[in-house]
Amino acid sequence: MDSAALKDSWALVAKSGDEVPLFFYSHLFLSHPKLRELFPVSMSAQRDKLVGALGRIVSNADQLEEVTPFIQQLGRDHRRFMVVNEHYPAVGASLLATLRHFLGSAWTDQLAADWAAAYNLIATVMTTSAEQADGPAWWTAEVLAVERRTLDVCVLQLRPEQQFEYLPGQSFAMEVPHRPRLWRYYSPANAPRPDGSMELHVQLVPGGQVSSAVARYVVAGDQVRMGSPIGTKLTRPMEARNDIFMVAGGTGLAPLRAVVEQLDREWFEYGTAPQVHLFHGARVPWNLYDNQLLNELSRRPWFSYTGVVSDDSSFPGARGLVGAVAAHSQQWRGRIAMVCGSPLMVRHTVQELTAAGMPPEDIRTEQFDDVTRTEPLLRT
Repeated sequence: MDSAALKDSWALVAKSGDEVPLFFYSHLFLSHPKLRELFPVSMSAQRDKLVGALGRIVSNADQLEEVTPFIQQLGRDHRRFMVVNEHYPAVGASLLATLRHFLGSAWTDQLAADWAAAYNLIATVMTTSAEQADGPAWWTAEVLAVERRTLDVCVLQLRPEQQFEYLPGQSFAMEVPHRPRLWRYYSPANAPRPDGSMELHVQLVPGGQVSSAVARYVVAGDQVRMGSPIGTKLTRPMEARNDIFMVAGGTGLAPLRAVVEQLDREWFEYGTAPQVHLFHGARVPWNLYDNQLLNELSRRPWFSYTGVVSDDSSFPGARGLVGAVAAHSQQWRGRIAMVCGSPLMVRHTVQELTAAGMPPEDIRTEQFDDVTRTEPLLRT
């Protein structure tokens, strides 16, 4: 299998932009109409994800160990989409047809064989991972309450019907009944509770199909579906030097707040906890939606908090982009950083921290809405 040829050919195909996923899905649904019911009614949010997922896998074809965990996660995730082994050949055939169409005369027998081998390898890893996965394909949870905390932040209280084990800082994909087959990643904002309930923070995104449905239609008593918990980069660092520097943008606060709650419990039980400083950024003051709770927690000897507002010059506290304010504070020195928010906020914060002198290896991020990291291949 010629990894360089795979990369080069994919780079050529990707230049055709939106035409690539459009051709792929058209070929797939025309040749296998029954597969259409596995996908959302609106495909507008799905098309770009195909290119992202394929690009991630192909670009690492010569370093399979780097991408294998990603492929394994895709396989496990596909269980909640009701994808079974018999679906993989159909997708593979449409993928090869798409490549052949856009490569034209550059599509050779050898390149076809290399792509077939690469797809077979990916599909084998995915199906094996799905077959070996523990637990159900999804969990059903009841919505206990919905609170419109601010103009564009909703807080959901859920309780899964079955035991749902996760670590503070992890995330899971969720499907609401009003948007079938559209799954979005959310992080519990609390450490596990005895009754199994959890709190989710949902940011209303302009044009967001899921967030708007949560704000407008989801009510107490509704049932949602939850995928398996994933991610470890925002869980509690266990290194000996484990003081923590947290930077959150918007509802990126949720997984970090869950870790803070975990540490608070440990402090009450054992009398000790690592030093934690949390920066939470928002555009306007009222979107510091957990300001009261975080200020109350600041009475703990191990925790401190700074709210940051970027778009209101009258705000009496810290002003500016949260990444820049956090980096300028120098509070990160000697600590491990955990950064969560929108992709743009995370990139900016990482740039600011590294420019200020923080070692990149001490900065932890995780982006579950980044399709090049977590979205399934067949469902993209």
